[in-house]
Amino acid sequence: MAETDSPDFDLLWYLEKLNKKEFMSLKNHLKQECLEIGLPEIPGFDLRTAKPDLVNLLTTFYEAQHVWNMMLSIFQKIRRADLCEKIKARRKRNRETHKALIKNKILLQWEKCLFENVHNTFYEETIVEVLRKLDTVYDPRSTFYTKDVFLVGEKGAGKTMVMKVVLLQWTHGDIWKDVISYIVHLTSHEINQMSESSLVELISKEWPSGQAPVADILSDSQKLLFILEDMDNVDASLNVDESALCSDSRKHVPVSVLLSSLFKRKMAPGSLFLISLRPDGKAAVTASMKKNYCITLKFSDEKRKKYFALFFKDSQKAARALKLVQENDMFVNLCQVPVSCWITCVALNRQVEMGGEGKLSCQTLTDLYAHFLANTLTSGAGMTTSQRRRTLLERLCLLALEGLWHDTLHFTDGDLRSVGLTKADVSALKALRILLPSSNCTDHHTFIHLKIQEFCAAVGYMMLLSECQIPSANKKYPERRERYNDFSPITTSIFGLLNEKRRKILETSIGCNLLTGELKKYFLQKMKYVGDHPKTVEHHTPLFYCLFENQDEEFVKQIMDSFLEVTIYIQENKDLMVSLYCLEHCRLLQKLKLSVQCIFENKEPHISKMRSLVYWRDLCNLLHTKENLKELEICNSDFDDTSERVLCKALTHGSCHLQTLKLSYLSVGTRFEDVFRAIVYNPNLKFLSLNCVPHSLKMFSLLGEVLENPVRFATFLSSDLQSSISLKIKSIISQWVSLVSPLLPLLYSLIVLYLY
Repeated sequence: MAETDSPDFDLLWYLEKLNKKEFMSLKNHLKQECLEIGLPEIPGFDLRTAKPDLVNLLTTFYEAQHVWNMMLSIFQKIRRADLCEKIKARRKRNRETHKALIKNKILLQWEKCLFENVHNTFYEETIVEVLRKLDTVYDPRSTFYTKDVFLVGEKGAGKTMVMKVVLLQWTHGDIWKDVISYIVHLTSHEINQMSESSLVELISKEWPSGQAPVADILSDSQKLLFILEDMDNVDASLNVDESALCSDSRKHVPVSVLLSSLFKRKMAPGSLFLISLRPDGKAAVTASMKKNYCITLKFSDEKRKKYFALFFKDSQKAARALKLVQENDMFVNLCQVPVSCWITCVALNRQVEMGGEGKLSCQTLTDLYAHFLANTLTSGAGMTTSQRRRTLLERLCLLALEGLWHDTLHFTDGDLRSVGLTKADVSALKALRILLPSSNCTDHHTFIHLKIQEFCAAVGYMMLLSECQIPSANKKYPERRERYNDFSPITTSIFGLLNEKRRKILETSIGCNLLTGELKKYFLQKMKYVGDHPKTVEHHTPLFYCLFENQDEEFVKQIMDSFLEVTIYIQENKDLMVSLYCLEHCRLLQKLKLSVQCIFENKEPHISKMRSLVYWRDLCNLLHTKENLKELEICNSDFDDTSERVLCKALTHGSCHLQTLKLSYLSVGTRFEDVFRAIVYNPNLKFLSLNCVPHSLKMFSLLGEVLENPVRFATFLSSDLQSSISLKIKSIISQWVSLVSPLLPLLYSLIVLYLY
């Protein structure tokens, strides 16, 4: 046991202070104490057991915290107040030592955090409410009392910052006073490095030489808080059978068993948890904890406005930059966390500082990231020559590219050296806030944001760089968040850099040359093949993001001329924005397939809903501005009344040349009365298909009007009709057929009704 080397934990010393009568009384009390705590009797123990033998028996068969809790209780009963006070003084001293260790660790990490004061000031002013909640939630008198608290937020939302502020406030006595005595702080990286461990080992990791006062720390486990960062990045499974759980803090067990035993309170009963994770990992972790309280870090428009004001320190400049962001859904989506706002502000800073009423030139993310690199790499100390800037950029981009290729987001010193980065280079990149010390992995560095690493990788792909392999490429099992398998952001940035104007932002300021000719030729050939073989891609939305970043009118038209058929999935405003841009350049479009989800829900703020409808209106207008467009298919979609009316208005336009309309798997809330009426007024429509859509008698009654107009074929497929409605619909269809069939030519409407 870790504390056996300390005189304070020399149990024999305490027993030697007892006279024969006191020692006999202690042994008499011992059996009852074991029963009260729920411990089994010590085998081989009787009243004749000597002091050294008793010490050996107690420390062998019982965990340290149980031994000292029993001793304290018995010393009180035999009226040895001096020994009780010695134990209590030791416990108080160890609590203060622990706080000092935590404080020094956090302050050291804070010194390594190289963000400007604006970042820290922002957090100080905006996380007050979070701290208030955390201060009360572990108090049994609180309305929200719980033992398990989850801090949920996207990457860069400030979860780690909140943890650091909380830890520091606790060491100062400003939070959790008399509620929490000890805190065990672990990151997902630390947990992933363990194959097995014991609770004693876990607790001892922060103490000098691993000599933690485990007995004191676990003596009152209801005042022990475990802080686990990025729990959704932990590889260990939490689905452990109840029979495998362990209650012995000294026993080495697989880390999955250790965590599950702690969560189920088999170990450290009554202990508290503060766990941070991202939204997409919440369900898997919270499932193992029955009652919990969740605090979500949200970045509202008001907080974004506050951040810009703090950064620019001038209301007009801040308003100008913020206006650019608010008018571009790409930028709105990016600026969801403080670190992304900082990147955006740095990118816009020079343009804003130049003043004037002219519009800021950033239109795409490629613009933004190029300006960020250009502004940082030309503003740092020692960045006076283009050779120096170019060399640093090449090494940085090689690091980014090799990192993503080998599932590495946190780099060792060896990784940095392998791409040619010197200590001076690393210091410069840290001063520029392009590289930062990792908050998750000790002695590692990471890019300020994954988006910057991806953009640097794209730049590196377009440069003639020497090949190398970073040492981290040899690691066997990358952590969950480091498993990088979606290279589409890199491809998107490459498309953006094919635009000469955007490319020149970097080339002019840094003095580098990016390769473009062969890449353009390759993409044109590839898109021609995809256009000739439509089934090779599931949908075109990723390509549209690439073309939106490019914004080269002629190049975009050349690419889009490859497609007669287009399929797009729309779930966010930015999906609508990029799809609209590309479809406007698709001159030969004949068939359009849409899936529209979650766009027209009630949104906050209201401006987001308005923008959705504007994009949707402009997209629907293509139904009557694209002369070659003959077929529209809408599937797996949901609309509200307004968006449905917008669609219907486009269908009834005199220049709408659609001949085929297919609707399938639409939401139950979608109404079709207006759609059917629109079909009546469209003389070009020849084929209507309804597949697994919500049915009603009113909808089918409108079908009569449709059949009296030039619809030649109508197909209906349904799997959700109630039998009573089904019979009524059959009756309606029969009446229609008997009424209209003598009047229709043989090639007129064929009605096929499948009811199952």
